[in-house]
Amino acid sequence: MPIKILMPALSPTMVEGNIAKWLKKEGDKVTYGDVIAEIETDKATMEIESVEEGVLGKIIVPQGTEHVPVNSLIAVLLAEGEDTNLIDDFITKNSSISLSFVTSPTSSEKASINNVGIEKAATTIHPPAVTPTNSNSRILASPLAKRLAALKNIDLSHIKGSGPCGRIIKQDVISYSPSLANNTKISGVQRNREESRLVPHNNIRKIIAKRLLESKQTIPHFYLSIECSMDKLLDLRTDINKSLLEEKKIKISINDFIILAVAKSLKLVPEANASWLESATCYYNNVDVSVAVAIDNGLITPIVRNADQKDIITLSSELQNLIKKARENKLSPEEFQGGNFSVSNLGMYDIKNFSAIINPPQSCILAVGASLKRPIVQMDQIKIATVMDVTLSADHRVVDGAVGAKFLAAFKKFVESPALMLI
Repeated sequence: MPIKILMPALSPTMVEGNIAKWLKKEGDKVTYGDVIAEIETDKATMEIESVEEGVLGKIIVPQGTEHVPVNSLIAVLLAEGEDTNLIDDFITKNSSISLSFVTSPTSSEKASINNVGIEKAATTIHPPAVTPTNSNSRILASPLAKRLAALKNIDLSHIKGSGPCGRIIKQDVISYSPSLANNTKISGVQRNREESRLVPHNNIRKIIAKRLLESKQTIPHFYLSIECSMDKLLDLRTDINKSLLEEKKIKISINDFIILAVAKSLKLVPEANASWLESATCYYNNVDVSVAVAIDNGLITPIVRNADQKDIITLSSELQNLIKKARENKLSPEEFQGGNFSVSNLGMYDIKNFSAIINPPQSCILAVGASLKRPIVQMDQIKIATVMDVTLSADHRVVDGAVGAKFLAAFKKFVESPALMLI
């Protein structure tokens, strides 16, 4: 008997997701534990594994489909040798949720299309000027695909649909590239008629936009900056790495020391380890530090749990593993949900200083710049030192200026006397 493959709930808050990619195609053999698809949730892109064995008989929801409800039928698995003729009847009996989400635009998508129309010229949208050669043939396309094609002046008869029954969906229109015959030659240079392109927002980008907009609109940010001399820390890091390399262990980074310094500082200044709630301020006993990591689809913040209780080697190993999993979209929800305090380090991009946006419901984020050599005054003499700029963004409802200053003073002490972090 055919087996249902349903859209899984990959987090407690997930109600729908996007089919980012099918990693198996119809007719492929599937064994227990095989990764069959990549699903975009509101937090990350995650892989789903098969819990059954058989042959992938039918993919019902194609890749690129958005807003697929949890527990809706997305594919059918057949036992090896099972008759494929059973699939249609099985789908009819078991697909209790309409597949209208595959082709129908949501209200937000309608708004985005309307906005594009306003930006183009604020004129009435007309259908494509070119009609199919065979006037009797009907082109199967979703309403959103038709509107996008009209905006981009694309003839739908030139596009091959990837939706059910060859239906043209939004992604087909977005991915369409006209041939050189459709290019216009201006002043001896080949120019494409398209002056822009629409790239749909993935779920990660949507949630980043929502949370950061909410943060800037509802959290009263204030900023404190300080300079830290890095020479002693760099010397200590060199000595430790020499020893670790001889033992063929991991290599400690500057970022590892920064995370540890933040954790130790939060332990000394617990008033900064807090969140604003409507009825009270929540002060955390544990020190869980979120670390901003750039990934292909946007940004994610894996968490080093109880960072203040870890030695530098354990912390470094754990952080490297989290970063690797983040870039491979393999983080589990508990590895990126939560956290008390965030660190965003752009030093590797030679950014001298910047101000970061608070990651709600947290109250603080530390923006870390590059460690650069610069002249400083010591004992009335000008010397060259390696200096790092850091800027604390704080929620003034929770963290007052004096508390922020105490935290940065503690952080500076640990960075400039790094041996204190190791005892």
